[in-house]
Order: sequence, then C-alpha cells, then structure tokens
Amino acid sequence: MSKTAIILGATGLTGGILVQQLINDDRYNKIKLFSRKSAQISHPKIEEYIIDMLELRDSASDFTADEVFCCIGTTTSKTSNKDLYHKIDYGIPVSAARLCKTNKIPVFIVISALGANASSTIFYNRTKGEMEEAVLEFDIPKTHILQPSLIGGKREEKRPGEYFFKMLMQVVNPLLIGPLKKYRTINPETIVSTMIWLANHDFEEKRIVSDRIKKIVNKY
Repeated sequence: MSKTAIILGATGLTGGILVQQLINDDRYNKIKLFSRKSAQISHPKIEEYIIDMLELRDSASDFTADEVFCCIGTTTSKTSNKDLYHKIDYGIPVSAARLCKTNKIPVFIVISALGANASSTIFYNRTKGEMEEAVLEFDIPKTHILQPSLIGGKREEKRPGEYFFKMLMQVVNPLLIGPLKKYRTINPETIVSTMIWLANHDFEEKRIVSDRIKKIVNKY
C-alpha cells in the first residue's frame, strides 16, 4: 500500500508529531505539507507547499491525496482579532473539507476541541462547533472529528497561561473519574496515533471526545 497524505498544521505540536509518525509508516510514500511557513523537515517523502493558508482554494490543483489530516488551530494570545481567529480555526478546516469533496479525497480527519458547540456563548467553543457542522455538511465518506481536552506536551511558543493550567491538571487529572475522565489532559502522541488508526480502519463515530480518543488507542 502506497498512500499520499496531506497535513495542514505541520508546524504545530500535534501536526509535527503526525509528520514524523507518517514518515515512519510504510503505508505512506508521500506526505504533502500545506503551511504558511516551512516545517523544516527534510525527507524524501515530504513535499512542502508554502502558501497563504487563508487562500487554500488557490492550491486546488496540488490538493490531491488519499487522506487529509487537519491540525490547524490558533490561540487568542497569538490571534487576538476575532475575525482573523475565525478565518483560521473555522475557515481553513472548512476550505480543506471543501477541497476534499471537490477532489474526491475520501478521508478527512480534523482536530477540534472538547466543548465545541455552535450554540455556545463562548467564542472559542462556538467557532469550533460551527467548523464541525460545516465540515460534516460536505458528507465526505470517511470524516472524523477529534475533540481533545487540554493537549499536553511541550510547545515551541510560550503560553504562560496554558503552562500553568497544565501543571494544575497534573494534580487534578487523577481526581477526574467516571463522566469527568474526558476532561483529563491528553498527550499529542495519543491524538496522532488515533488519527492514523482512524484513517486506516473502519469506524462509525464521526465526533470522538477526548476519553474515547484514548480508548481507541488502548483498545486497538
């Protein structure tokens, strides 16, 4: 099996781990990275497309693959303008899903967030929820939306508030049991392993919450 995968968001924490795992996966012989800046990864499998991600539709002719993995996401500290924030967290994944539909790419897997809800009064949750609903409307044959809780791991950029919360969650995590388990911190490697497994196996669920993401990896 020789497959081509597209990754959006390869310069981020989860996207970077995904790139490395696909490089080591013999099922993939080509990995296309669409980014606004280089991921600085040199490997024969890698093809980089440095573009304006807000104009992803202009790259339609290059947007061909067997699977698309979307790891796009920003933060209010990096993108304080809500209009631009919406263009990134909503616009890019939806544009990618539209290209999947147009170019007949049958697999689209995107990272959203726990608490995503198009009716939420919280801007972040509402944006993610609106994105999810728009993506599902394209009815791509194999669509999976992962809804992780706080993602652990060390990021390159400084996020003081997130760092403090991660430290707090190390104490709180063991106390989150039963229905609250989904709020435990999740490792980016767990998310990536689940994304790859979903791309290569049949699975009915479209939306997958954080504790289910962990269960899929542990079960299979």
